[in-house]
Amino acid sequence: MSTPVPPPPTSPPEAWEPLLRLVRLASRPLERFLRIQAASGILLLVAAAVALAWANSPWAESYTRLWHTPVGFRLGAFSFERSLEWVVNDGLMVIFFFVVGMEIRREVHHGELSEWRRAALPVAAALGGMLAPALLYLAFAGAPETRSGWGVPMATDIAFALGILTLLGQRVPPALRVLLLALAVIDDLGAIVVIALFYSSGVSLAGLLTAALGFVGVLAMQRLGVRSKWAYVAPALVAWAGIYAAGIHPTIAGVIVGLMTPVRAWLGPQGLLVDVRQELETLGQQSTGAHSHEDLSRVLRHVDLARREALSPAESLIESLHPWVAFGIMPVFALANAGVQLSGGTLGASAWSVATAVAVGLVVGKPVGVLLAIGATLRLRIGTLPAGLTARHLVVLGLVAGVGFTMALFIAQLAFTDASLLAGAKLGVLAASACAAILTLVLGRLLLPPVTVGNAARSADEAESSTEL
Repeated sequence: MSTPVPPPPTSPPEAWEPLLRLVRLASRPLERFLRIQAASGILLLVAAAVALAWANSPWAESYTRLWHTPVGFRLGAFSFERSLEWVVNDGLMVIFFFVVGMEIRREVHHGELSEWRRAALPVAAALGGMLAPALLYLAFAGAPETRSGWGVPMATDIAFALGILTLLGQRVPPALRVLLLALAVIDDLGAIVVIALFYSSGVSLAGLLTAALGFVGVLAMQRLGVRSKWAYVAPALVAWAGIYAAGIHPTIAGVIVGLMTPVRAWLGPQGLLVDVRQELETLGQQSTGAHSHEDLSRVLRHVDLARREALSPAESLIESLHPWVAFGIMPVFALANAGVQLSGGTLGASAWSVATAVAVGLVVGKPVGVLLAIGATLRLRIGTLPAGLTARHLVVLGLVAGVGFTMALFIAQLAFTDASLLAGAKLGVLAASACAAILTLVLGRLLLPPVTVGNAARSADEAESSTEL
């Protein structure tokens, strides 16, 4: 009769149990907060409020001085120095766009955009939600010096939008969240195209060749079967430097590398089960001898490889990077870009015109464009409305699509070099996002009835079946 194996200890052998219990107790509220879907949107809101208050406080000069702090390095005769704001907008945001690129690739491969009938409705809604705000912007701010901001009200902030829908609770069926996610993905893709085509300076051929070298390096490593994710950092940096030197915004490099990231797993769940089962059976058959630690180390290496290859590189990277992007990069971006000075006459007539045009584009143009495009798509029988959604749900979808924060502020940075016009665009984005959020919450509670337990289960099953391969 074999001796039963005792259960493993619940804490590391070096840990002091009373202190460990105290740390676990203190960390529980933070863990609960991070599991909330709206947590990223809440952090964005807090960061934007802090930036706005800081920029209009007696310490406003310190806010400006912080983001203009020079950051760089020197290597012999070569030196590279930029402001801290540039590091955030052109450096850290590349990771944000890298994740966006992988999410787009995933949705096109096996998500809501993998089939034309399923993709038609969010594609049409996104296109309508980009075209109408741009046209309304030009109608309200048609002066030559302000026209370059037409791309600002085109994009939806998915973190804020999903956070607002989460606050509506059971009034929002899962199918509406799936439709919003697909719309936002297409929205981001459209914004990326706009940035690449209309908000890039004169293109340098040498820079493009350098970027091409980096992209070819990524493809070559994939063909050679290189699986280490860190190995791809070097060619990705070459591509980023080439895109930057070419006069194109460097975040485009992040998008392209994200689109190139494989979305098919090597082993998958079934391969993981087979490999782990075989390794554990082999370990169980071996006697505990002098080489037991070496055998255990070998088994753990194989199990770790199977664990890493159970997910595709894109899925694995999205899972790893999403918390850093949602709770780190995006709030820092908001802190760096939402500080609009409202006092001291900094906003002139043109700046207020830009602010009004951006606000009208987001609050009015987004829902009008989304609803008209969806109506035309359904009337022409090009797309189908997900089961369980009604016209009332579509109204809420159009309203929440008007929450344009991260991408809108980012495009504003590219659209305006004049500080006053940039401040006006930022003010319009912040005011419009707040207005769209309030309208969504108010009308959502008035228009959408709470989902019953039975209907919620059916809607969840329908949403889950709509996302199957």
